[in-house]
Amino acid sequence: MGLQAELELRYSLRLTQPPLQRFANFHWRDYRQLPAVAKVDKPIILENLTLLERPLFYFAGHYVTFLGLIAFAALFAAGIIIARILQSDVIRRIFSRFKLDNNFIAIVTTILSLAALVFFTVSAVNAAGVPLYWNAPLPGIALSLLQIFLLIGLLIAVFWLSSRTKRFLFTRFLVKSGLDRALQHAIAQIVGYAVLIIGIVIVLDNAGVHLGALTVFAGALGVGVGFGLRSIVSDLISGLVLLAERPIAIGDRIEVEGIGHAVIAGQVQQIRARSTVIRTNDDIMIIVPNTNFIHSPVTNWHYGSPRVRFRLPVGVAYGSDVNKVRDSLIAAAREHEATLDDPEPNAYLEKFGDSTIDFELIVWSEKMSYKPRRFKSELNFLIEKHLREAGIEIPNPQRDLHIRDGVIKVQNVSDQEKAKQHEQ
Repeated sequence: MGLQAELELRYSLRLTQPPLQRFANFHWRDYRQLPAVAKVDKPIILENLTLLERPLFYFAGHYVTFLGLIAFAALFAAGIIIARILQSDVIRRIFSRFKLDNNFIAIVTTILSLAALVFFTVSAVNAAGVPLYWNAPLPGIALSLLQIFLLIGLLIAVFWLSSRTKRFLFTRFLVKSGLDRALQHAIAQIVGYAVLIIGIVIVLDNAGVHLGALTVFAGALGVGVGFGLRSIVSDLISGLVLLAERPIAIGDRIEVEGIGHAVIAGQVQQIRARSTVIRTNDDIMIIVPNTNFIHSPVTNWHYGSPRVRFRLPVGVAYGSDVNKVRDSLIAAAREHEATLDDPEPNAYLEKFGDSTIDFELIVWSEKMSYKPRRFKSELNFLIEKHLREAGIEIPNPQRDLHIRDGVIKVQNVSDQEKAKQHEQ
């Protein structure tokens, strides 16, 4: 049987099938043979085709029909809709039930939406009559589309496994170990990074990406580090130093130099690979690069011991009973619930000032180290209360004028006379 007779028989049999079955059994390679048949007797073949099955134009060596265009539009539209659904808040709430980080959820949903869009786009091109084979290697690389999708899925799984490993170690496994919480966090971070690196190496090796080929990439990365990525790599290395030496830990109250030599004070919330999150007294989160903690002096109020000493200067009027003043200050300090009994509060007479007798109250606390201004304010209220109850005066700055000889004439001037003198 010749080519023309075979095609005529195939198309005549297809015309007797229902439309959906006809579409499912559609062989796109038949139309690729049309140019050869057209030279023999093109009208004989085309007269048996429906309007939807008639070729419209020739593209990339293949004929495209109305039916192919409809299939392309339907699949491409489905890809866009599914990609939008994967980016919706509903999908993100579903992922959040697994206690994943918000940034990780955003990355995963973005990758999934792009993968869905690419998948349906390739399927749409295939349906249009221009075949793109999933298992065929792409031009220029040894990977097929199916392998690329599988590689992306495995990399997402590796990142998820690393995140879950860190969370499991920090919140469950190491909690009962008796180690310091800062050391637990450091161990969890290091193990998580190790899982991430090993997982990426295994995935790339099984995908056919030989590690020896990464030497070129490493060389290019080294050049990039020398020019533009130096600060980022420095922050990453500083993050590893912070995890190893632990000069700061989660929950510590610190003071570190920021931009323009401004001091950033607050409580450490997170120690990440490249930066550290600090919560200020105004409940504002500040992202500080890790290099600031290596190259600048850092004041850690909790380093070595969580106890913090507070100093409060107090001035009383001359003539006050200094013993009664000391007892009142110590009583005010002990009245506050956050004051430690060991070391116990104490008051010292510092000096005799121009207008006051200056004392200094020393108080130790653990709880209020996170809120020093609030603690000092509450203590000052208690100090004023106890001094007032004891009849001790807190004077204003004043000067006494002593006249050695002569007489100074004092005259009362009314408001009207003051106004006249002012006008003159």
